[in-house]
Amino acid sequence: MKNWSLAKSIAALVFWSVIASPVCAQQASDLFDESTLLTDTFFSEALNENRTITVQLPKSYGTAPGKKYPVIYRLDGKGNIPLMSGVLERLQAADAAPEVIIVAIENTDRLRDFYPTVNQEPQGPVGIGGGAPKFLNFIEKELIPFVDKKYRTHNFKVIAGASAGGVFVLYALQTNPELFQAHLAYSAAVWWNYGASANSTKAFISKTKNVNNYLYMNIGEESGVMRERYDDLQHFIAANTPEGLMFINDEFDNVPHALTSAAGIFNAYQNLFLPLRMPLRAYTGETSSIADYYYRLSSQYGEQTAPPEWLVRELGYHFVNNSNFEQAIKLFKYGITLYPKKPDAYNGLAYGYEQSEKYEESLAQVNKALALSGKDYEGYDVYLARKERLLKLLAQ
Repeated sequence: MKNWSLAKSIAALVFWSVIASPVCAQQASDLFDESTLLTDTFFSEALNENRTITVQLPKSYGTAPGKKYPVIYRLDGKGNIPLMSGVLERLQAADAAPEVIIVAIENTDRLRDFYPTVNQEPQGPVGIGGGAPKFLNFIEKELIPFVDKKYRTHNFKVIAGASAGGVFVLYALQTNPELFQAHLAYSAAVWWNYGASANSTKAFISKTKNVNNYLYMNIGEESGVMRERYDDLQHFIAANTPEGLMFINDEFDNVPHALTSAAGIFNAYQNLFLPLRMPLRAYTGETSSIADYYYRLSSQYGEQTAPPEWLVRELGYHFVNNSNFEQAIKLFKYGITLYPKKPDAYNGLAYGYEQSEKYEESLAQVNKALALSGKDYEGYDVYLARKERLLKLLAQ
């Protein structure tokens, strides 16, 4: 951390909080084709003004009329969409994230809207802020219903914001933790008003025993009271994380405040979204963890997704290779309960039994695989070779 004076630290914080994030976003907006974006403007009763949103629909939206999508609500407008799209498309290409609808909320008065309290700290802009309650009411009662009515959405929602927007993200979490299922706060300006946001977030964490949610936070090369108050907050959350809250924190020592969104966006989404292929680390040793994983994945993707037969079988192969035959057999049997008409599921169990030298049990399973397949079936020759091998072993 750089040893800036307190005054310089506060001045830098105010500068970035007020102007840097929108400017950076506007520069980014020049890098992509805006013809793919949709614009909606409507009057907000909660805010007593017209509000504009910019919407980017997923590529499959027009060709999959029955499909619904999760929604990411991004504060500070459409300039954030290019980077979000680029990262999400890479994850989607690797089957590591769902397609999403992005709703970018354009600003009118961001400091009024994003900060929950009016700043009284003399080093900052005194008398500004305090509109977050109205702005959250606008999002909950007007914006989300508008988006849900006009576009094909499902109920997995993400809110993301940087600097002052990050403060609003934390405010949304503590005020209505069920409104969004994930909260991304890039370099949240928690120094504001003597650390009021940090203090209220700590109070929320203290009294919350269980919350099914996701919180990503990061910070760049900040110093002074910003760093002190941020570090205090993130250490408190890490030490008192409620059950069910997945908390991810990143620190980028050489990244300026205005670039923390760019630095953190991959980690934020890669840790949030579950890949279609369940990683080995997600398996706890109980088959219920597989069902739990795909239940959570289905809630993110918006469509019922069962564990693939091949994935359960590959998990079984992993444990066979590690000579943990009890675990392998359990997994192969679980695969059969999910896919009782799949020949490969029975052949997987036959493999597990064969490797554990239970040849009669293996033969019974491979016969089931053969009965469910035919000579033209891709795995038929493998099953037949296993049967012949087992008969020779049993004849010895």
